[in-house]
Amino acid sequence: MDWVDNNKLADCRNPYGDGWRGRVLDTAHWIVLVLSVLLIVFISYDTFKDIPFLESRSYMLFQLTVCIVFMADFFLELALAKEGDRRDYVKGRWIYLLLSVPYLNIIDGFDLSLSEEALYFVRFVPLARGGLALVIVLNYISANKMTGIFVSYLSILLLCTYFAALIFYEREMPVNPCVPDYWSAFLWCCLQTTTLGSAVAPVTVAGKVISVVLSFMGIMMYPLFTVYLSTLLLKSRAVLNIINFRDNNVKNGANRIVNGDVEGQTVAHSDKND
Repeated sequence: MDWVDNNKLADCRNPYGDGWRGRVLDTAHWIVLVLSVLLIVFISYDTFKDIPFLESRSYMLFQLTVCIVFMADFFLELALAKEGDRRDYVKGRWIYLLLSVPYLNIIDGFDLSLSEEALYFVRFVPLARGGLALVIVLNYISANKMTGIFVSYLSILLLCTYFAALIFYEREMPVNPCVPDYWSAFLWCCLQTTTLGSAVAPVTVAGKVISVVLSFMGIMMYPLFTVYLSTLLLKSRAVLNIINFRDNNVKNGANRIVNGDVEGQTVAHSDKND
């Protein structure tokens, strides 16, 4: 029974199985994950060095390449899906395609006019697609479904906090004396997710938007930690109850065997005396 359940769980995590389709898609997902990490490193480096991203041709070319790979991954998975599953795949993953579009390159190519805050937010759109890829990979390698959900939400929270700190630092540092470095921005974001608040007040529009978004995320996600810990405790208690039940059955069985032997010896001794 456990063997069947484990196989069903594996099929839910990887509906393409262990064949060549599954291997191809696993490879594509890992490529997406690596490119996402490199994109995070690229954005972090430019932010800390105060390099204007629209003026960095290397960054714009790299982001365009990453977005093309993301879109190719979407259509590859769609092509390898079964005929009856393709419509469901599009319904469930259409957001992946929207997040893979190179909006920043389109804005730069057509010379569209947007505010600096809007451009900076657009810059992080491909990272949202990369974050989803990270969640998928972590869910695959998790020990069970509950742990996979917990790890997925935890990774989303950490990634969003890190990205929000980058945006907050880049926008607030030039105009807010309370944000002298990145770690001050990161600490502020952590406090916002816990809904405790901070003595640092955002000045820019981007900072105020991030304050609301992080507080909302904290309200939604921190209760999941309590649910996960409660589930672990209940499972541990159930396992202990099963072990105690089995031990009691073994002890009762042993006592019945011993008592049966004693009774048999008594009867045999009585018959011998008779």
